Amino acid sequence: MSKGLKTTIVILAAMVLVGLVTLPGLRQAVQRLRSTPRTEEQARREVMQEPISTPTDVQVQAQMYWLSAASPTSLEPTAISLPLSADHVERSKQLLIALIARAPAPEKRTLPAEANLLAFYIQPDGTAIADFSDEIASGMASGILSEQLAVDSIAQTLGANGTGIRQLKILVHGQEAETLAGHLDLYGFFPVPSPVGSAAGGAIAPGAGAASGKAAGVTGAVQAKPAAAAPGKQTPQ
Repeated sequence: MSKGLKTTIVILAAMVLVGLVTLPGLRQAVQRLRSTPRTEEQARREVMQEPISTPTDVQVQAQMYWLSAASPTSLEPTAISLPLSADHVERSKQLLIALIARAPAPEKRTLPAEANLLAFYIQPDGTAIADFSDEIASGMASGILSEQLAVDSIAQTLGANGTGIRQLKILVHGQEAETLAGHLDLYGFFPVPSPVGSAAGGAIAPGAGAASGKAAGVTGAVQAKPAAAAPGKQTPQ
């Protein structure tokens, strides 16, 4: 056997040995990449859904409105310990993030788990604008009842915790949407009940907030219509 052939065999043997040593590590790295794919959008949403903390936060028993365990077609208040800001905008953000992230059980959830609050504003007249990610529509079970309960849970939770909001406008990814998931009209404004009216115990039937809002002279947006039949844009009274 020539010297060159021996050298080649030694090099090949060394390469095989190195491959055997490093192969398990490479296999584990590939499995980790396959099991935890992360996109820039996912990372952005996770950062945006971090709990909000402000210097004026005080730990309180917040009233959250999720589906009733006894009657899944209605909402019931659930008290949870939550740090809430004195600033109404930050307080509202904290409440809505908790409404999504801290549902006590999957069967009590009103909003899709993958939905995120992108922005929130309160105008001087008490009108709030809540901008959610696309998942609030794409992850929502289509149907007038589920869509109505979702919006009612937002309005009731905001109203029960002293946010100073009079009515609510919902946007989807920065845009006005005709419907939430094909049924509930989003062109108008949803009334937000006062803390006094929301503090009473017991389950709340879907649309109850809308009825009280109309009685008070606030334009409601509770109409069971398909997307194609959605009416024109409304303005608050």
